[in-house]
Amino acid sequence: MILRNLIMDLNLMNKKILITGASGGIGRSLCTSFIESQYKIIFTSSNNENLENLRSDFGDKHSYYFMDLSQTDHMISTIKKISDENPDIDILINNAGITKDNLLLRMKADQWNDVINVNLNSNFYIIKAIIPNMIKRKKGKIIGITSVVALTGNPGQTNYTASKAGMISMYKSLALEVAQRNININLIAPGFIESPMTSRLNQNQKNQIMDRIPMKKFGSPKDIANIAVFLASDNASYITGQTFHVNGGMFML
Repeated sequence: MILRNLIMDLNLMNKKILITGASGGIGRSLCTSFIESQYKIIFTSSNNENLENLRSDFGDKHSYYFMDLSQTDHMISTIKKISDENPDIDILINNAGITKDNLLLRMKADQWNDVINVNLNSNFYIIKAIIPNMIKRKKGKIIGITSVVALTGNPGQTNYTASKAGMISMYKSLALEVAQRNININLIAPGFIESPMTSRLNQNQKNQIMDRIPMKKFGSPKDIANIAVFLASDNASYITGQTFHVNGGMFML
């Protein structure tokens, strides 16, 4: 009863949300939290097996689309289909992303282009397809998942940091463009979050990272989902153009 009352207070029930990269660690946590908040989810993934696993876990009352962000023509046609079939999307979360790390001097052109295309350019195509219906309905929320390293930099990740920093500038400009249309545009910048990637680190690598985190622990995907649920709610109706840092104090503005 308490959870249901909280959901009703936040005005979350029966809303529709599109989440890209739904099968990853943060993506799955986002989906779980929004389903607990009684959202209807539109899942996307670039892996058919992962998509079927999501369907098995969350059921057929939600929608599932294979969408490969690395294939621009495919992405454009798929997001148009999603928009046409779901003109009532209330919230969009651009969560999908990849890494292809290398020092700049050794980085190949395809490593640069692939990361920029998936992490940054996809935001342009997806938002461009979804936001016209939000403008018509005079409401909507768009949330981007960026990264702490977009602001701090990180060796071996010039492509990734550029893509995530580009998201921040893009979303700020978009927030200005649609502020009077009752559409809120914000970002979440995770720090080091528990994931398959962090589980592969040896203890020395973990200790080096922990030395940079005042709270001396990795974050949980749930930490990201918690703030996303808030930003998707009506309680965040006067917040736009902001980047919310969830990093255990690793980076403070």
